[in-house]
Amino acid sequence: MPFRLRRPAAPPAGPPARFTRPSAAAFLSFVVVAAFVVHGWVGGVALQPADLVEGVGRLGEFLAEAFPPDLDRVGAIASALLVTFEIALLGTLIGVLLSVPLAVAAARNTTPNRLVYLVTRGFVSVCRTIPDLVWALIFVVAVGLGPQAGVLAVAVDVLGLCGRFFAEAIEEIDDGVLEGLRSGGAPERAVVAGAVLPTCLPSFAGTSMFALESAVRSSVTIGLVGAGGIGIELSVSMSLLRYDEALTIILAIFVVVLGVERFSAALRRRIMEGASR
Repeated sequence: MPFRLRRPAAPPAGPPARFTRPSAAAFLSFVVVAAFVVHGWVGGVALQPADLVEGVGRLGEFLAEAFPPDLDRVGAIASALLVTFEIALLGTLIGVLLSVPLAVAAARNTTPNRLVYLVTRGFVSVCRTIPDLVWALIFVVAVGLGPQAGVLAVAVDVLGLCGRFFAEAIEEIDDGVLEGLRSGGAPERAVVAGAVLPTCLPSFAGTSMFALESAVRSSVTIGLVGAGGIGIELSVSMSLLRYDEALTIILAIFVVVLGVERFSAALRRRIMEGASR
């Protein structure tokens, strides 16, 4: 049989598949994002080169006046920093404890009914989407200036974070385990206590450590609006142009936040290692 060369197939007409025409929704989304970018750039939201050069000069002036740090009020700063850490710790503890029953109601495989699921999911979304600074302002109005408002603001913020991730961890449990207990006649509280909580405990602990890290940083900023802690000390120092004292406060905040992050990372590592055994 004679050998014949085959003619190569003709290339497909039109552009490659990766250049397919976008859908109307994708095109509209691109136009909206591009409009925001152009409006922000023209409207002065974007950082201009001249502003950057001027800002670098002012930053140099700040650093020149901030060094060396002023240690005259180190005692008062340490006391305010302790209050900040206690706000974060108590707020995280309250938020985590309230998140556990809320997450059980907000998980599809453990919620009593769909109405409870929708209500709890909506509540968690509200707690999560409103910034902690706004919660601090609300609680300052509600309970007055001081650490109590800070604790409540941190607790609600942690409730939104942990409530969501706790519920997702519960939904990842194998449904066969839960159905096996239920088919054996175990009441729902026994299913939660005997299967849900032991299975999700490592995940809960890891998320709680992340929440504590975030709460320590948040407790600094909410102090700026009168919710107690080191934030008000930093605000006063900057307002009075005491940059050397402000630098002392910033360094103290850095040490505390870094220490909490290191401790949290080490504890999460121990928890994960214990869960994998």
